[in-house]
Amino acid sequence: MPRHRPTQRALAHPPAAPDFADQVRAATGGRGLAFAFDCAGVPAVRDQAASVLGLGGSLILVGITPRPLTITEGLTFNYLQKQVRGHYGGFPESVSELVQLTAAGRLDLAPSITDHIPLIEAADAVHRLENKIGDPIRLILVP
Repeated sequence: MPRHRPTQRALAHPPAAPDFADQVRAATGGRGLAFAFDCAGVPAVRDQAASVLGLGGSLILVGITPRPLTITEGLTFNYLQKQVRGHYGGFPESVSELVQLTAAGRLDLAPSITDHIPLIEAADAVHRLENKIGDPIRLILVP
């Protein structure tokens, strides 16, 4: 059983910031995160998220990735009793939770939006996602 006490607030820091880990430590009083979510399926994201987990912290992998899962911090990961958990993330209630978090200002999805595309070009948007054209993360269809 984890020995940390998770806070009631959610934080988001730019992962590309050179002082990302320092920001997380400062925000958590040095304890690290109780939960970190990887919604990208990118090994570098997993490594970064796992590195800022606190005692008994959980890395939640959201969605499906065909890539193998590797934890690079062996000793520290085990010593701090960290965990990796999977979550499919494709449930209808997941969308409403994301909308509620965004509306409340607790989640900013803007940095992950690659492009806004007219609804009439939806087939092209799907083609871009399937073939990873232009490194799409999120494409927004606009009516």
